[in-house]
Amino acid sequence: MDLSIVIPAVNEGAKIQRDVEAAAAFLAGEGLAGEILVVDDASDDGTADAARDADVPPRVSRRVLSCAEHRGKGFAVRTGMRETRGRIVMFADSGLCVPFSNALRGLRLIEGGECEVAHGSRKLPASVIHRPQPFYRRELSKVFRAAVHTALGIPAWMTDTQCGFKLYRGDVGRELYAESRSDGFVFDVEVLLRALRKGYRVKEFPVEWCCDMDSRLHPARNAAWILKEMIAVRIRLSQE
Repeated sequence: MDLSIVIPAVNEGAKIQRDVEAAAAFLAGEGLAGEILVVDDASDDGTADAARDADVPPRVSRRVLSCAEHRGKGFAVRTGMRETRGRIVMFADSGLCVPFSNALRGLRLIEGGECEVAHGSRKLPASVIHRPQPFYRRELSKVFRAAVHTALGIPAWMTDTQCGFKLYRGDVGRELYAESRSDGFVFDVEVLLRALRKGYRVKEFPVEWCCDMDSRLHPARNAAWILKEMIAVRIRLSQE
């Protein structure tokens, strides 16, 4: 299998069918043998049923995994990644913020042997932002970026740790997510730090991006939780 696409979702009943169909169209259009794994993080709006109702070509495998209780985005992505079978694996946020065609850039980097981990970035000069974040979210993102670089030692050349569009060589992705423990929104940082500690090469690639105004992340409301997660990641990694 060429590519596994994991889509974490919580109460995305209005979007998930379009997400699955776009992912399936990408796989079929590029001639990729692939699978789509939707991980429903205990939604109460019919997200899982909507994902199952999506129109998917016979050659594309579609699985819907349902969490018994709400655990967070990190848990959902980890659940999906551990079930993947692809030579290359990726996760993409619900809402089509980044068109799936952008994955070709990450695929080329990994298949060309340039890296084991390829991150989409909204901050590179070649990135195209069709609809930016509101001003307050941009400012909070700057604070978060400064915090992860200073407190957790993320390299300065990493421009965007939180873009929800990341690809991994299959064995590497499954290894990193099997070891990660963050259930919430800081999971990206933990997985990145684990990759760097193991000597895996990480490269960023530019993406087209459109802000999802219906995002499930509310930085100001979740600030204390995010800070707690960051501290937990630092302690956990220092003890291993």
